[in-house]
Amino acid sequence: MAVDIPTHTAVAVIGAGIAGIGLAVKLREAGFEDFVILERAEDLGGTWLVNTYPGAACDVPSHLYSYSFAPNPDWSRTYGTQPEILAYLRAVAEKHGVRAHMRFGADLEAARWVESERHWRLRTSRGELTADVLISAVGPFSEAQIPALKGRENFAGAQFHSLHWDHDHDLTGERVAVIGTGASAVQFIPEIQPRVRALTVFQRSAPWIVSRLDRTTSGAERALLRRVPVLGKAIRGAFYAGIEGFGLVGFVDKRFRHPYEALSKLQLRRQVRDPELRRKLTPDYVIGCKRAIFSDAYFPALTQRNVEVVTSGIAEIRPRSIVTDDGVEHPVDTIIWGTGFGVPAGVFDRVYGTDGRSVAEHYRSRPSSYLGAAVAGFPNFFCTLGPFGAAGNQSAIYMIEAQLQYIVDALKTMRDKEFGRVEVKVEVQRAFLDEVAERSRDTAWLTGGCRSYYQTPDGHNAGLYPNWSFEYRRRTRRFDAESYELDTRETSAR
Repeated sequence: MAVDIPTHTAVAVIGAGIAGIGLAVKLREAGFEDFVILERAEDLGGTWLVNTYPGAACDVPSHLYSYSFAPNPDWSRTYGTQPEILAYLRAVAEKHGVRAHMRFGADLEAARWVESERHWRLRTSRGELTADVLISAVGPFSEAQIPALKGRENFAGAQFHSLHWDHDHDLTGERVAVIGTGASAVQFIPEIQPRVRALTVFQRSAPWIVSRLDRTTSGAERALLRRVPVLGKAIRGAFYAGIEGFGLVGFVDKRFRHPYEALSKLQLRRQVRDPELRRKLTPDYVIGCKRAIFSDAYFPALTQRNVEVVTSGIAEIRPRSIVTDDGVEHPVDTIIWGTGFGVPAGVFDRVYGTDGRSVAEHYRSRPSSYLGAAVAGFPNFFCTLGPFGAAGNQSAIYMIEAQLQYIVDALKTMRDKEFGRVEVKVEVQRAFLDEVAERSRDTAWLTGGCRSYYQTPDGHNAGLYPNWSFEYRRRTRRFDAESYELDTRETSAR
């Protein structure tokens, strides 16, 4: 039976994914027990619970895409698949006894800061509660985004987004259209290609594809990692260094792109023999301007006889076809949307600060935060992977762990110093945003010749941290109370 949500809690956490689980572990280690995790789904896991499309896997090696405090020597492959990552998260939650703090089926409907009472008032699908501190542990890729193409509502066949894969719908023998060529599409296209009669891939811009070099790990390797844990740390460090190197292209100097682009073009030439198809699949922007994707199966799938890559824009969707700008009509039975996710996460439309505006409204005016972990105008509110708290060149878990350390240290400071209200100073946040803007000016993300979710509609950095992840970790090693407005009225946080 579902456990009721409390009427009041010291700390309310939104989301039981990677960040929420890790935060729960660290809160308990710091002596906090009065907290609750509100999760809209019926189980923990976040993105790894809901993304169940064929071929779903991480594009960061598993030894790095895992908690530093919970290494796993038994990964079956270099890159973990969705079922294996979900099993890992469940095991971590079980081992650390944090599931008892989770309330499933509790979708946040609204959260408002009540200044007169110095707490947050939350309304969820399972009832209302108040909290001294509110923390968003929601990931950035939690809301499916589908473009408003003409005629979409008139399509007579099946259609679904990769985030909401319809496993009951059999694609065998169908004419399938995939709209979008982002990371999810690159993973599921090779999985469905052998089953469909015809696969039409509608590509707005070609992604940069880098060899994945995935492989299974032997039983002997896993046994060695169990016996010699320091070896796992060394492997993690090697992967960290390799991935961190992408920062050379992203925010140091675009001239570093040439070796990475050469490797990608070599793979394209080796796997795609048809010069016309190769031309379609050659990006016309700097690598790193959009998210580079790791795959060894995508290009071979596109060369198969039942696959067509269409680069003309979509003019209209009809009941049984898609018409492109060049006037060609493509017969279709099923549409699969691989069009990415909405930014910011939908939950930020429902968290309101001191001026009555939501986090999302502030974001749309200008993506704003301090260190991606706090937002001016939102007292006693923290978040993980907030604006400028995500790196374009590192494992999300590495950044999340840095934020968890910062947030837990903030809560310990509130408890030990009896601060009942903390809010980042406006001038501190403004200085941070000015620093980010200056460092972002010449990055590949903004000047690489593409449009992506890395950019705001007016061409500014949409939320990536434009510096090294180890530098970010240094900045978040402790809670800098001097950067905050502090009220010593006691909170009930314990």
